[in-house]
Amino acid sequence: MAKWGEGDPRWIVEERPDATNVNNWHWTEKNATTWSKERFHQLFKNVKICGENVDCTIECLEKCSGEATANNRKGKLIFFYEWVLTLNWNGKLDSKSNVCHKGKILIPNLSEENELHDVEITVTIDESNEESEALKQYMYNYGREKVRQILCVYIKELKEEYSKNLILPNKNSTKDENIAAATSKNDNNYVYCSKSLNSAPNSLGCKLDVRTLSIEEEFQCSANDLYNVLTKSDMVMSFTRSPAKVEAVRGGEFQLYGGNVHGIFDELQPEKKLTLRWRLKSWPSGHFSNVSIEFNELKHGTQMKLKQTGIPAAEYDTIKANWYRYYWHSIKQTFGFGVPLADLI
Repeated sequence: MAKWGEGDPRWIVEERPDATNVNNWHWTEKNATTWSKERFHQLFKNVKICGENVDCTIECLEKCSGEATANNRKGKLIFFYEWVLTLNWNGKLDSKSNVCHKGKILIPNLSEENELHDVEITVTIDESNEESEALKQYMYNYGREKVRQILCVYIKELKEEYSKNLILPNKNSTKDENIAAATSKNDNNYVYCSKSLNSAPNSLGCKLDVRTLSIEEEFQCSANDLYNVLTKSDMVMSFTRSPAKVEAVRGGEFQLYGGNVHGIFDELQPEKKLTLRWRLKSWPSGHFSNVSIEFNELKHGTQMKLKQTGIPAAEYDTIKANWYRYYWHSIKQTFGFGVPLADLI
């Protein structure tokens, strides 16, 4: 038998004022399904997604099936959720148009097992014609990003709401301190997501130490050749030596190096400029850096200027080295753009 004062701390009830779940050792669970369904209905009601000559709205949540729970085990918070969602949306190509096209957005696999950027989001249109297909493409390019932002808000609020009363205070710490300690052990994929649905893509829900990278490099080729290397799938696959997806249109997606690098084209000016939302798969979900690449054609080649903002400070040196190793040096070796043009004549 243990001596007085040397018993197993899990059973020392006097360390808790109410003698409940001492040191947060035992498994406790809260069902978040009903709350989640109500929150989905609120978040997806009359969400505007507008652009130049485009006016779209996510009207409502049509179907919602699944469940969500929050658990505490040994002082660690664990969240389980699995949802299938169907949304109704409508849109007009011109705000003055009387023709309103309708469609649906399907989210078949919202789960804690998938990172937010990997969650499948499918956009459909009820009746296919030239106008409706243009709206469908707009919702594919921009509507899905808005949906991901909303899902991010749901996950963040789920964790905040259902952390309450799961982690209880012990003798030497407050409830808030225990919750902070427990959540710090848990998955932090969504900590950096936007707090507001109207925030810019890189607005963060908490502080993230970021840095800005500037690179200048010269290539012995025309500005058009260098632009094509970065925007044509076959040329990208040549210098990356791996499969690549490159949709070189505004709002189009790109995936390189097995999906470890991916993002969205925001602006394309042939021979002049590219702007991208760019991220590594390993970065916190929802966090993108902004990349601007400018081309200046000179007499015997092209000067490239790259500026990348929003790089997590801990990865700055690695990102800088990888631009040189996996992009610029590989491009020069693959296409011979390191050889002066005069030597090729």
